[in-house]
Amino acid sequence: MSCSIENSSQPIYRFKRYLSFGLISIISIVLPFITIDGKHIFLLSFDKKQLHLLFTAFDMQELYLMPFVLILLFLSIFFITTLGGRVWCGWACPQTSFRLIYRDLIETKLLGIRKSIKNKQKETESGQGFKKLLAFLIWSALAFLAAANFIWYFVPPEDFFTYLQNPMEHTVMYGFLTCLAAFLIYDIISLKEDFCVYICPYARVQSVLFDENTIQTIYDEKRGGKIFDDHGNKMGNKPPLPSDDCTGCEACVKVCPTHIDIRKGMQLECINCLECADACTPIMEKLGKKSLITWTSANEIERGIKTQYLRFRTVAYGVALTIALIGLFAMGSTKEHMLLNINRTSQLYKIADDGKTIDNVYTFLFQNTDSKDHQYYFEVSDPNIKIDKPSEPFLLKSGEKVKKVVILSSIPKEIKAEGEDIPIVIKAFALDDKEKIVVNRETIFIYPKKSDYHN
Repeated sequence: MSCSIENSSQPIYRFKRYLSFGLISIISIVLPFITIDGKHIFLLSFDKKQLHLLFTAFDMQELYLMPFVLILLFLSIFFITTLGGRVWCGWACPQTSFRLIYRDLIETKLLGIRKSIKNKQKETESGQGFKKLLAFLIWSALAFLAAANFIWYFVPPEDFFTYLQNPMEHTVMYGFLTCLAAFLIYDIISLKEDFCVYICPYARVQSVLFDENTIQTIYDEKRGGKIFDDHGNKMGNKPPLPSDDCTGCEACVKVCPTHIDIRKGMQLECINCLECADACTPIMEKLGKKSLITWTSANEIERGIKTQYLRFRTVAYGVALTIALIGLFAMGSTKEHMLLNINRTSQLYKIADDGKTIDNVYTFLFQNTDSKDHQYYFEVSDPNIKIDKPSEPFLLKSGEKVKKVVILSSIPKEIKAEGEDIPIVIKAFALDDKEKIVVNRETIFIYPKKSDYHN
């Protein structure tokens, strides 16, 4: 047997998955701590009523971006599933990663509760109460870390650790942290892969997205032989024909975390972890042959047709993703650095100064959504309408909101016989940056009827 075959008997997919989970874990933990001028890559803060996206902060009134973010999320899932099957489940899903940490690392490698990571069908032996308690405590600590990491995308770390020091003032955050950690403890220790099989809706969605070119974990029945008949009934551990390559060792069955037999064909429970492929590889290499289980498409394994990665479905999802991404950046680039809401009071107008002027009273809500403090003021588009109040510009700190009572006035010579609502445009701006920080809002100025004015 050649040296290359000996070397290739290593569990190549397992180590690649470890690397994938490691990188994703590091990124997910580090990402909330990366900021530019106090802005995060992604943060949905209900506390501060802000969305941070790619180091740009958007106020809750600017959440028109959220549909684009959600569309991108779902289209990405559809695209990845159509192309690579349940690659998310086996290579990136936190559920799979956490089970790997608890079962393979803590129970097997660290505490020896399980004898080998190659047999996931056998439950832990009795009489190891202390070790099981220790495993529970270790995972509980990690579960609280994972729960905190999730919350950091809604409560930034700089606030999270401050809030931890005042539990009575932040009971909601403590409640979410505790409940999420408790769920992770129950899920990973008790629910296990039943979550993937019975609860996760992704398993049911995937079958709709698959086609004959979707990359999956597939047993080569032509080479290995039939283990199950056409009705799905198992005929035996080993194929009946002498020419069949499958040895019937069932290493692929023992190692499966979702407790299926991959030789039965595609099943909803398969998460594309490829543990079975790693288990089959050394067995087949002893016979000088390739693994019977590979990550490929039905077209390639059954018909010998090369997998078509560029096909209608993948191209369509790719185009839709591109459009959504362009829309997200286009809408994000139109961010307003100040917000202005205008509301009229219940009093439509007021005749003031012994009939010399007509006043309209408004409530303006200003917000500085820029990262710097600014002096603000505004103008009225109609030259016949003057600003009585406020008479001077005002300062707004970064992120600050202020409600201003605004009085606009006009002389009575503009009064019409039947009364008239004059449309006006309010132009609000920062005095130090009129080109960039400016918004226009439409409203009306109401005049009384001439008969009301004389009365």
